[in-house]
Amino acid sequence: MRRRERIMDYIKGILSGLAAIFVAEFVFFWPTLSGEKATGMAVLKGLLAESVFSPRFWIVGVLLLGVFFAASRGSTVLRVLFFWIPTLTVSALGFSIVAMYAYLFTINRHQ
Repeated sequence: MRRRERIMDYIKGILSGLAAIFVAEFVFFWPTLSGEKATGMAVLKGLLAESVFSPRFWIVGVLLLGVFFAASRGSTVLRVLFFWIPTLTVSALGFSIVAMYAYLFTINRHQ
């Protein structure tokens, strides 16, 4: 039984990290994107690189990682409300957006 708990701790840590990165990226990516006048995939690459190299991005990411990780160790109600629902929702949306951009990039590359 202890092995299952250890594996679940790793999964919770990975989900916390992914959700924290996706939320931090969205927080800094969206305001810049809404005010951007340029178009195309190059803008997205530039904005992504700009936010990833920003210290604010990493500070927010680490703080969110701590919040999600702490919520994953709380009581059952807190765990469901503040860990499972946000992390799974954000991770699913983040992966779908990444998959969409990867698909668009491969389609544009072949034309």
